[in-house]
Amino acid sequence: MSASTAGTLPVRRARAWHRRYGLALLGSGIVLAWILIAVAAPLIAPYSPTDVDVTARLLRPSGAHWLGTDELGRDVLSRLIYGSRISLMTGIVVVAVGAVIGTAVGGVAAFVGGRVEDAIMRFTDLVLCFPPIILALAIAAALGIGTTNTILAMLVVWWPKFARLARSLVLQQRSREYVEAATVAGYGPGRILGRHIIPNAVGPLVVLITLDVGNAIITFAGLS
Repeated sequence: MSASTAGTLPVRRARAWHRRYGLALLGSGIVLAWILIAVAAPLIAPYSPTDVDVTARLLRPSGAHWLGTDELGRDVLSRLIYGSRISLMTGIVVVAVGAVIGTAVGGVAAFVGGRVEDAIMRFTDLVLCFPPIILALAIAAALGIGTTNTILAMLVVWWPKFARLARSLVLQQRSREYVEAATVAGYGPGRILGRHIIPNAVGPLVVLITLDVGNAIITFAGLS
């Protein structure tokens, strides 16, 4: 291998690495920056998001107010920074709780089988047949105004997707040799499912969780 060829190999590898992971790094950087801004909102925001100043209402963007002010004279930039905390918290809570509920429901359905599985999955299909945003909007309207009620309404429509994925993953793992060995060893169904099957099937669930936080935030914004 010549010196010139050896010198170009690291460059080619770097370019290939950037082509493969560049967008992922960019997206991760944006998410990380958003999280840092949300956590450090009291230190970053130039004004309190609730301070009212009617003498400064509807100001255009300027050095004092980078994004201007609203009809009550509140700084728009400060309200955006603080609002990101609520959006981020809501997205994480809805996806995390929905994933736990859906994984438990789908895992039990697949592991038990029979009529229990049929009943659980038919109910899951019933929830999935409605447009999520429409069903969540109807539930939120019935529960009333409030962040907590909005989160509850979203949870009703959020767990079924995880239930169906968990069911398919558990069905794949249930026939594996390590499950048969655990059954022969006398382990109970709960221990086999919780300590052996779910940990080995968690990969695709984690991918869905990470991709679904953004959808949860958008849905929360629509319901708000």
